[in-house]
Amino acid sequence: MIVSVGIDVVRVERFTTALRRTPLLADRIFTADERSTPSGNPRTPESLAARFAAKEAVAKALGAPGGLNWHDCEVVSDPDGRPWLTVSGTVAAVAQERGINRWHLSLSHDGGIASAMVVAER
Repeated sequence: MIVSVGIDVVRVERFTTALRRTPLLADRIFTADERSTPSGNPRTPESLAARFAAKEAVAKALGAPGGLNWHDCEVVSDPDGRPWLTVSGTVAAVAQERGINRWHLSLSHDGGIASAMVVAER
């Protein structure tokens, strides 16, 4: 049963500028695994912007409660490259309160825009 849906869009150029202007921002928002590809290369700005949009979409699906830790929502990829979510800590606690135990994620980026859609299920 679908509990909620969250969606977010990010202008890649604006997000990249913010990362350049605030060097520690990427460390604050993303886990080490999110910042690099499985082969160890840094992710593209588009990929990072899409992952940021995913975290924002998760927060929206949860009702945008305060106190969520960025690292408690992680975008990971399966061996085929399909993105999925792992939640822990603050995000997992709110999800549990709302009866959410399954997440669906879609990421996209094109034309300078990155987007993410999240579906939360019980």
